[in-house]
Amino acid sequence: MKKTNWLLLVLALVLSMFLAACSGGGDGSSSDGGNDSGGDSGDQAAGDSEQVLNIMDTAEIPTMDPSLATDAVAFQWLGSTMDGLYRLGKDAKAEPGIAKDHKVSEDGLTWTFNLREDATWTNGDPVTANDFVYAWQRAVNPETGSEYGPYMMGGVIKNATDIANGDTPVEELGVKAVDDYTLEVTLEKPVPYFESLTTFGTFLPLNKKFVEEQGDQFALETDSYLGNGPFKLTEWNHGEGWVLEKNEDYWDAENVKLNKINVKVVKDTATGVNLYETGEVDRANLSAEFVDQYRSSEDFRVEEEPTLFYLKFNQEANDVLANVNARKAMQMVIDRQSMVDVILNNGSIPAVGDIPQNFVKHPESGEDFREINGDLVEYNVDKAQELWSKAKEELGQDTIELNYLGGDTETAKNLDAYIKDQLEQLEGLTVKVQAVPFKERLDRDTSMNYEIQNAGWGPDYIDPNTFLNMWVTDGGNNKTGYANEEYDAMIEKANTELAQEPVKRFETFLEAEKMLIQDDAVLAPLYQRARAQLWKPYVKDVQVNPMGPDYNYKYAHIEGK
Repeated sequence: MKKTNWLLLVLALVLSMFLAACSGGGDGSSSDGGNDSGGDSGDQAAGDSEQVLNIMDTAEIPTMDPSLATDAVAFQWLGSTMDGLYRLGKDAKAEPGIAKDHKVSEDGLTWTFNLREDATWTNGDPVTANDFVYAWQRAVNPETGSEYGPYMMGGVIKNATDIANGDTPVEELGVKAVDDYTLEVTLEKPVPYFESLTTFGTFLPLNKKFVEEQGDQFALETDSYLGNGPFKLTEWNHGEGWVLEKNEDYWDAENVKLNKINVKVVKDTATGVNLYETGEVDRANLSAEFVDQYRSSEDFRVEEEPTLFYLKFNQEANDVLANVNARKAMQMVIDRQSMVDVILNNGSIPAVGDIPQNFVKHPESGEDFREINGDLVEYNVDKAQELWSKAKEELGQDTIELNYLGGDTETAKNLDAYIKDQLEQLEGLTVKVQAVPFKERLDRDTSMNYEIQNAGWGPDYIDPNTFLNMWVTDGGNNKTGYANEEYDAMIEKANTELAQEPVKRFETFLEAEKMLIQDDAVLAPLYQRARAQLWKPYVKDVQVNPMGPDYNYKYAHIEGK
């Protein structure tokens, strides 16, 4: 009965924010929507229209420091104002950024990048190989306190893990400037997805002199931030919004058509739709009660994403969450189909594992990973009650209270209320929801100051490892207390011994996912996100990315407004 009541009452879309990869958990979206609507490109694209894009975001940018960024909002705007070695182009293919090209040694361990000589920072300094050396060393230096530096580079760049652990000098990192425009990178082992990795925000360069002049204020305001990308961050009104303007000194400025991007922070969906209707913004996300209203509109768009949302259980928080039967019970008691059909109503689908559908395929058969492994969770209230009763018996408790960390937007609160209702079907369980701003959620995830958390993850690169490597013992983004030597060994084997054996590597990942979700119930998968959105038809060529920045605005333009 409680479930049915919520299906009638809670008709809202949660636009849950995640730590990146991207990544991570949260309650917004990195940029409130996107489309790849086609249209002409090149010199005719801009026409005579005012080239200003007006959009919304549901959360403030926590930081613009590439070494410290962990969330989708930061990575979105880093990707708009910075170029790394490569950047994501059409169909998620890497296209030249600061690197013109590269070569790889026969053993796959040495990558040599040839850099362009016409790239500059917005202060006029040239972008050189030394900027990458400094940035990557800074990211793994334990004094920096980066989460993603050790996570993304550990086991990939030579000596990164030992440096992050304080056992090796930072100068020993496997990256060096052969000269100003030649960068040589030495890997710990062959990494099949390394080119894809170089498009990610953690691998962006930094201007050493500027960063050190700013000290602990670096990247917290417009005047303490320095970019080298297609746009410049020119205004940043914390909590309200920010403005990007075209970087006229960008090496590829002739292909950048937008003159300005205005971003408002808007947490309420109805407010966002009103702003769209009045022409103040060019894009709006839709919650469930608005989807049917706008479904027939020419402005309506649905974008499926390889982004997963799930409940994280902090196994170190208490004995209840350390109990596998309790976790399995919470997995099984949630009606995901009703959640996506009625609560979300935006094209999202139930999540049934840790790898999304339509993300990676078997290297020989071409079959989708998700299709091969099938559903690793089920909805079964009776079985959930049996497991819950067993857990309570093992724990010696009849009544249990758990805290649930959620978001503070209207839509996040509504979905969290639905999940609370589902969980409380378990006899004797009370769930207390704590709604907090996104930045606080990031901080509390980092310090593991939560019990249950509604979190999400988008891929950092196109490979199963981007999802499954998160959960190794003491992994930088694990933050659940999960530790299983057998699981660790499978992930290690996939990334070392099997690095150049794609079929065996893929099949090892299949087994690892079963252990993670089916056997150990580390997470309770919720849904794979799709976005229901309104887009003004005159906005053209906004590229939707499956990893890193959600959207690429480099080639976007306004046509026929």
